[in-house]
Amino acid sequence: MKKILLSFVLTLFITNLSLAQKGWTSLFDGKTFNGWHINEDDPSCFSIEDGTIKVAGKRAHMFYEGPVANHNFKNFELKLKAKTLLGSNSGIFIHTAYQATGWPSQGYEIQVNQTHTDWRKTGSLYAVEDVKENFAKDNVWYEYHVIVNGKRIIIKIDGKVAVDYTEPDVLPEDRGNKRLSSGTFALQGHDPKSIAFFKDIKVKVLN
Repeated sequence: MKKILLSFVLTLFITNLSLAQKGWTSLFDGKTFNGWHINEDDPSCFSIEDGTIKVAGKRAHMFYEGPVANHNFKNFELKLKAKTLLGSNSGIFIHTAYQATGWPSQGYEIQVNQTHTDWRKTGSLYAVEDVKENFAKDNVWYEYHVIVNGKRIIIKIDGKVAVDYTEPDVLPEDRGNKRLSSGTFALQGHDPKSIAFFKDIKVKVLN
């Protein structure tokens, strides 16, 4: 048992060292929600299952509020892996801020959806630059790679560009706080019928 535990710790150490050497920092340790804050809508929506974040419950959001970059990211690369079950809907928020209830009003949402009734599919910059085709499949892990640099947002799914959007200097008056500024990341619990999983969440801060 001690050998197995030592092997696990050593593997985790080597993985984190490799990430750090390449400029990447892990935001989820696979065992705890350290650094994350689940809002008040439905805290039970988020749990940890086999080293992954399981999202299953009523509407809720979990925000990163840990020490990396003081959870205030402007220019960055974000990578994570996601998996959805049939009919599920979820989301990844960028440049957002903790909100106790409701849908986050700050920042952009990146859609997580292959077969939910919402026509906006995985990779969409929700309601701004939407994707109708499926870049991924349910029940299979796929990778998000989100790059924000200046006014440009690039969203890749398994290495394929789904969205390449440059925010204009003048935005519609009804856009509100749904714009680039700086902020943290959040994961979304959408509805009781939507089950999604996330893992391998890491970030690289850009100048």
